[in-house]
Amino acid sequence: MIGKKEARKLCEQVLARCQANEAEVMLTVTDGALTRFANNIIHQNVAERDVVFSLNYFIGKRAGSASTNRMDPTGLDELVRRAEANAQASPEDPDYPGLSSPADYTAVPAFDQSTADFSPDGRATAVGIVCRLAVEKDLNASGAFSTGVDEIAIANSNGVFAYHAATNADFQTVVMSDDSSGRAQGSAWKVHELSIETLGGQAIRTAEQGHNPRKIEPGDYPVVLEHYVTEDLLSMLNFYGMGARAMMEGRSWMADRVGQQIMDARVSIWDDGLDPRGAPLPFDFEGVPKQRVDIVKNGVPLGPVYDRYTGRKMDHPSTGHALPPQMRGFGPVAMNLFMAPGISSVPEMIRSTERGLYINRFWYTRLMHPRDCVITGMTRDGVFLIEDGELTYPVKNLRFTQSYVQALAGVEAIGNTTHLLISEFGRMGACVPALKLKAFTFTGSTV
Repeated sequence: MIGKKEARKLCEQVLARCQANEAEVMLTVTDGALTRFANNIIHQNVAERDVVFSLNYFIGKRAGSASTNRMDPTGLDELVRRAEANAQASPEDPDYPGLSSPADYTAVPAFDQSTADFSPDGRATAVGIVCRLAVEKDLNASGAFSTGVDEIAIANSNGVFAYHAATNADFQTVVMSDDSSGRAQGSAWKVHELSIETLGGQAIRTAEQGHNPRKIEPGDYPVVLEHYVTEDLLSMLNFYGMGARAMMEGRSWMADRVGQQIMDARVSIWDDGLDPRGAPLPFDFEGVPKQRVDIVKNGVPLGPVYDRYTGRKMDHPSTGHALPPQMRGFGPVAMNLFMAPGISSVPEMIRSTERGLYINRFWYTRLMHPRDCVITGMTRDGVFLIEDGELTYPVKNLRFTQSYVQALAGVEAIGNTTHLLISEFGRMGACVPALKLKAFTFTGSTV
């Protein structure tokens, strides 16, 4: 770690080189390690430390960006020179909102020393348990276990300085046989909150039970969905409609529906970078303080999240959801999503289903139509037919085409526990429960 004091010093060195021009700098420090395994053996143990500066340089309403991982004076000089040249070559943006102003930030716990100190031996021991369990069942386990520390600092020529340090841990595994597979994942900022053996055991049981899958006819089925699927639902709804840019351009599933009941009344979704149950970050990448934003409450969309750019165009204050400079063209995105739990366990959802499908995971999901967030994709790593409240036999994977908005309008039950999953893309967190839905449309099956 470089710490808050050194981060401030480095940011000030970059801003001083920008002289009288407005500038915004982001410093990220990554210190992580990963143990990867396949064929029931560890085959890779790596560690990486990187320090990166991203600079936004402004000449009036012209903006130029550049980045570097050189911290020496010559490297910082070159960073500013490239950003300035890019600004000179860029057209003016009449909607440039200016830089954010200094603010107070809420301290939020996100750092755990035992996670920062977690050793390669500790990861190897945990992975070894899962591999041995898979060998005992004549199954093949692969996956990865990572731990690390991230530091981020945001500063600008208006006097903003924000700093945050966080630890992270993630374990995921796929366990396979010749004709079945199971997958499990867990994320946390405290490594000891992950039970690696439990996660591995879940994937192993799914693969064990999935032997000799049968083909079924496509169609509409009631479904019981594990939290991995719920995370996919929220992720797609986020990227294709929870941000103000999508609303502004009329392509959000929320457009013209704010204040209307479009999902089941039990569905409540919000974003909160200050909640330690997620992956906390007390400010966005413009240095605007985070806050809780209710996006869907009791099935009613309340509105999107904003950064300062979309806020200016839509006459709304930023909610603290700007992305890093190199990704800002996507518009604001929710990075700390939560879905309210319900009162049912997954076994209770299965017992209440006369005929339907239990699904562990979706895979390769892609947008087909943004207006209703219509998604196509496939099931993976565990699909089972439910008959008379019991899992009867495994099913071959199915392709689906389904509006995620309509799917959440048909919620019949929500899981009573939530699970944190952190994506590799941008370290976005989602704390989500399992779901039971009235109907889901499957359009085909594998051979």
